Amino acid sequence: MTTTTTRPGALVTGAGRGLGRAIAELLADRGYLVMVTDLSGEAASAAAAEIGRGALWAEVDVREHTQVERARDELIAAAGSLKVWVNNAGVLVTGPAWEQSEELRKLHLDVNALGTINGTVAAIDAMRGGAGPGPGGHIINIASLAGISAVPGEAVYAASKHAVMGFSSSTVADLRLAGVKNIDISCVCPDGIWTPMLYDKLEDPQAALSFSGVLLQPEDVVKAVGKVLDKPRPVTAIPHWRGAIARLGAAFPRLGSSALPLLAAQGRRVQKKLLRTNGPARR
Repeated sequence: MTTTTTRPGALVTGAGRGLGRAIAELLADRGYLVMVTDLSGEAASAAAAEIGRGALWAEVDVREHTQVERARDELIAAAGSLKVWVNNAGVLVTGPAWEQSEELRKLHLDVNALGTINGTVAAIDAMRGGAGPGPGGHIINIASLAGISAVPGEAVYAASKHAVMGFSSSTVADLRLAGVKNIDISCVCPDGIWTPMLYDKLEDPQAALSFSGVLLQPEDVVKAVGKVLDKPRPVTAIPHWRGAIARLGAAFPRLGSSALPLLAAQGRRVQKKLLRTNGPARR
């Protein structure tokens, strides 16, 4: 494929619907040639068509590094560069770790953690010039407040998001030690977001913590991603006050554990209310 545009390239994983699709549209609005990737090729194709502006799409399983690299190379061939990469693909199945199958535990770690690692490495290869013209760019990893503190009912999910946080901060350190200063990695850590990931969790008590704060709309997170695009930050918690609580709980585990039953009870009340109202009111 020959280069067809001089617009900078941007790739978003898990962008067939929900938050990923909204982020892809934000990037298109900002003048990027966007590559929409998703496990479902049908969803990726439909999202790219709706976004328009030449948006590309690819069916990608983020667990497979070769598929991730193939989508990256197609984008670079079309755009001529890769400047932004957003690792958004993720899964959430609730329940204590001992009640989840080995297959399900592996799915969380492979999609949420390994998928983010695969995407980040593929992006760095291009942004450093190893797999494309380079140089420089911005990688945004969609983590979670579950990557900062304990989340009962979502232990394996939290483990995968803690892995994302540790990997991201360590990789930034490796880049700086290698003398690479023009590649940034930002982690965005939202509270619960009203997207397909939570649509079927209203009757799930194990998901109560995801409903215990201000249930976010996708546009709330997209707005934060836009700010991070303008000014890279290692960690952005949404909302900030929930991030402060999460960090406090992580710093003082005994105190955090004592507060969790109260937060879970609040989350269950919100779940019951949302069941009665068929979802949150738009703000």
